[in-house]
Amino acid sequence: MKEMINWQKIWDDDGNKNVYIPVKVIASILSFFYLGVINFRNWLYDHKIFKEMKLSCPVISVGNITVGGTGKTPCVIMLARMLQKNGFKPAVISRGYGSRSIHPVNIISDGDKILLDSETAGDEPCLIAQELRNVPVITGAKRIATGETAINQFGANVLICDDAMQHRQIFRDINLVLLDNRSLSGKDHVLPRGRLREPIKELGRADAIILTRTDETQQTDKKIGEIIKTKDVPVFKSIHRPKDIIRGNYNAPKPVSELKGKKVYAFCGIARPDSFKKILLVLGTKILSFDIFPDHYRYDKSELEKIRTGFIGCHADYLVTTQKDAMRLQDDPEFLKILSVLRVEMEMIPSAQAFEKYIIEQIKFCQVKQ
Repeated sequence: MKEMINWQKIWDDDGNKNVYIPVKVIASILSFFYLGVINFRNWLYDHKIFKEMKLSCPVISVGNITVGGTGKTPCVIMLARMLQKNGFKPAVISRGYGSRSIHPVNIISDGDKILLDSETAGDEPCLIAQELRNVPVITGAKRIATGETAINQFGANVLICDDAMQHRQIFRDINLVLLDNRSLSGKDHVLPRGRLREPIKELGRADAIILTRTDETQQTDKKIGEIIKTKDVPVFKSIHRPKDIIRGNYNAPKPVSELKGKKVYAFCGIARPDSFKKILLVLGTKILSFDIFPDHYRYDKSELEKIRTGFIGCHADYLVTTQKDAMRLQDDPEFLKILSVLRVEMEMIPSAQAFEKYIIEQIKFCQVKQ
């Protein structure tokens, strides 16, 4: 695999500030123009020149203002299950990042069967479809079209709009914004110089904020006060909790306690590989090798063979990866036989009851208005 620019170091000015100077200069210039476009676009929506289209049922947006890794996918899954428990019929609509489909509407799951693979649909929508039962998952560039399909074809009465903070064409009744607790100390640059998709001030559009990975640092409340200056919004906290380990073909689930004291060969292609590594360490594993690939990486046969050879050669007990990575490996059944997948879920802390009450009350209020 070719050596790539370490954008994490550029965004955080990590370590030697003299590293990547030419790249930082170019990125800063591009950020100036990007910021102008973003601000102008938001101004057009804020002043109703661009219209947000409203659908016939409540819409919950799950998004962020930073690049990747805040935990949107576990949040979407948690929300869908919560809504089902309270008698709603949710559907998930997504743009489908990484999808190769050219169709305006792609039904990933009808709630019963998964109809498209990850290469066609994108790894995250397929992961969501794999985890949820009786919840349609639909992707497409235009959220209005996918939302109408969910309502008219599947009878959905609540829509969960995945990764939609910046997609303002669709009106959202509840705008949830996720902030990775560790990224709050980063520099306030927009892309490509920084990790921000839009300026911090746009948090003012949030109806509620969910801080993720709050178990990884105790310096939370003070930083919230420094950043969230735009308006008074409820702030909820969450952690990513390891759920279980399963075979790559989704067979033979085992408790995560099985990993304690075991030697593992791990690899992943996600936005925050350090979070995956930390979970493995917390679970008491002995990591013999940890291979990192770019986010949403598509592994070829030679790379998988190299991983297989490394795993066998170091005599590890488990070959472990993430769920998102496993979605991109479904066309290699032989590799899946030796692969173990760590499943992680979002848990609201100190209690999920306050968050659930907030969501349900907001939805019922929206239904009354409609």
